[in-house]
Amino acid sequence: MNATPYLSLAASLPPLPYSVGARLLSIEQVCVSHDGPVLSNVSAHIDNLIRDGVHQGQVVCLLGPSGIGKTQLFRCIAGLQKPDSGGVFLNGKKTPVTPGEVGVVAQNYPLLAHRTVLGNLMVAASHKTRNKAQAQARAISLLEDFDLADKAFCYPAALSGGQRQRIAIAQQTLCSEHFLLMDEPFSGLDPLAKSKVCDTILKISTQDELNTIIVVSHDIDACITIADTIWLLGRDHDKDGKAIAGAHIKYRYDLIERGLAWHTNMENTPEFMTLSMELKRRFREL
Repeated sequence: MNATPYLSLAASLPPLPYSVGARLLSIEQVCVSHDGPVLSNVSAHIDNLIRDGVHQGQVVCLLGPSGIGKTQLFRCIAGLQKPDSGGVFLNGKKTPVTPGEVGVVAQNYPLLAHRTVLGNLMVAASHKTRNKAQAQARAISLLEDFDLADKAFCYPAALSGGQRQRIAIAQQTLCSEHFLLMDEPFSGLDPLAKSKVCDTILKISTQDELNTIIVVSHDIDACITIADTIWLLGRDHDKDGKAIAGAHIKYRYDLIERGLAWHTNMENTPEFMTLSMELKRRFREL
């Protein structure tokens, strides 16, 4: 690469230049009901973001309070659940996403307990190559990228929660085709572990131009740190202020235009704090 993908700053900077390429993912009028509407006409899309000299992938965070329908939308995007109507489509295809097309990092870090870290990653890498040497080389390269090379011959039980999370992310990166969906990747992590997971997500996003990461979370500040776009899932309200059943994406935040995307050390800037406060206020209104 000819440019540094993420820039550190002491003060706010204007948005970095970019252009918009092909449509990578479309969510089209997805509806899900369980004893009443849960999701109602959810529509959104992700396009390829192009920056000169940088392999710039996409990081979209889906935010919303507990019980709003994030898990149902997560399952629809992953192809694990068929919506009642509408669909999720990848790379301009006319057929809905199917299980296995999107790498899924679940909350419980499903690693094979009887295999070492390297062994777990080689199993994942073997989905793309039958060459054992190539699989091992890819796995070791990722461990080095994520500062986990010293854990290669450890078993999952010997890892911290944050380390298991990063290994699970690496595992799905090795076997997925550019799309990675993460369910609450910051849950239960201390601030240092959370920061390392954020770094891991950002590293993955710049490994390939088409890498697209969707993070489902309720951790507002962590999402602002990593995202180029935030979707806020919520419900409409009637004239009396009562929530109408069936959530949809009520607000879309473009962090690129706000100057918050593709920079590091933004947490203490006025723009970061303003957006954080706005999202927390809107959480109470959803």
